Amino acid sequence: MTNRLSILITALLLVSTASTVLTKVQAADWPTWRGADRTDISTEKGLLQSWPPGGPKQLWTFKNAGSGYSGFAIANGTLYTLGTRNGKEIIIALDAATGKDKGFVVVGDILSNNWGNGPRGTPTVAGGIVYAMGGGGSLIAADAKTGVIKWKVNMSDFGGRKPGWGYCESVTVEGDQVICTPGGSQGSMVALRVKDGSKIWQSSGITDGAQYASILPIEHNGLRQYVQLTQQHVFGVDAKSGRVLWQSPWEGRTAVVPTPIHKDGHVYISSGYGVGCKLVKLGNGSATEVYRNQVMKNHHGGVLLVGDYLYGYSDGPGWICQNFKSGEMVWNSKSLGKGSVTYADGRLYTISESDASVALLDASPEGYKEHGRFKLSPLSSIRSDRGKVWTHPVISNGKLYLRDQDIIHCYDITR
Repeated sequence: MTNRLSILITALLLVSTASTVLTKVQAADWPTWRGADRTDISTEKGLLQSWPPGGPKQLWTFKNAGSGYSGFAIANGTLYTLGTRNGKEIIIALDAATGKDKGFVVVGDILSNNWGNGPRGTPTVAGGIVYAMGGGGSLIAADAKTGVIKWKVNMSDFGGRKPGWGYCESVTVEGDQVICTPGGSQGSMVALRVKDGSKIWQSSGITDGAQYASILPIEHNGLRQYVQLTQQHVFGVDAKSGRVLWQSPWEGRTAVVPTPIHKDGHVYISSGYGVGCKLVKLGNGSATEVYRNQVMKNHHGGVLLVGDYLYGYSDGPGWICQNFKSGEMVWNSKSLGKGSVTYADGRLYTISESDASVALLDASPEGYKEHGRFKLSPLSSIRSDRGKVWTHPVISNGKLYLRDQDIIHCYDITR
């Protein structure tokens, strides 16, 4: 980038001593897509268990995020997201408590798309660096304190081809590696050096094209590995070498989006367009199918696991609770429209993509029960006619963050 910063970023202090974004983070931080461990489960307590009429107290709105569906990464008092400004995709930094604009860094050209222009992925913050991938596949690493871009690459550098709706990945950072999914004949997954973006390894043992899911790091039988979902497979690669450890076929259609889920040596996946879900048991270099059904047909609102039960929106039956071990449906409800979900303090936080209804639900196999609902307001006037409210909710430091394109909302959800 020729100008480094369009506006100087001030006071972006990331003092975490973590060597990886997925461990040793502050309790209230949400430093990447789906949180520190990519489960979409917040550990925060002391949150409202029900909402008053009209919803929780709104603390601030920010109305200059531009186009896009990017989510939020929050670290050390700063909120990061991707948006657009002056004809470019940018990383935006805001004071997480006040919504004050701290500045932006240019990522690349704006992705144009009939479903809405702009970036889709969520930034990742680790070790004083902000990493972000734009819709066209540009990946940058910028110093969080000064905004100086340390390095920049593009997924095409590693043989990747932009998927139909653009790159949506939120990159993974562990130790000295940045891991992402360019897809293509050189290898579906690649690990880059944190210091300069040079390649460490590429998983040539699997060459599926990139889809829209983000990587899930897991530990299995003492071995660190990275799990990813494409239209053809769910697979795991060795974290040190990129060697394919296991793979299992998947017949995805049109777009494969949700992040895989791992528990006790089992990996769960789901996708929409009538496909469904699947659970595999990991062995020594193998993955054995436990079940496959159409109970959970999750498009892109996400699925999360609380105890032994999965929660999310399934095309057809609506919001559902599914038994993780057996795959059976426990309950379903159409009381709230299709949307996305996160979890904190015994509650599901959901937002409907069509009418921006925000609801607080029991996270319980006993049934669907609401503890408050309100409408997000104001809504964006720049959203594409075909677009919807697709940004996922995030909870950090007692606050609920929501977005509709250029408008970011922050609510106080503490008791």
